[in-house]
Amino acid sequence: MAFKDLKNKFKRQLSDYLELPGDIMLDLPKIVLVGNLQVFIENHRGIQEYSPRLVRVVVSDKVVEVTGENLTLRNILPDEICVEGQISTVSFLS
Repeated sequence: MAFKDLKNKFKRQLSDYLELPGDIMLDLPKIVLVGNLQVFIENHRGIQEYSPRLVRVVVSDKVVEVTGENLTLRNILPDEICVEGQISTVSFLS
């Protein structure tokens, strides 16, 4: 087992033991989808790409891709991004 896997397993067990949310302990994004009109992405590392049809947001070691129509960035805060528009898909890229 790789060191990174052991480290994540330990963090997950510690998170469960201390009853802390996994997104905090494991540096995971929290994604909240409100219908197909808004998506909130917390614990991000910045925007990789933006257009009215595509938004890519860096989260930990992955990228969250939001596709749709008339996409706009409503909020860009240090800990949260809000994307609005007609959202078609939300997916993770490696």
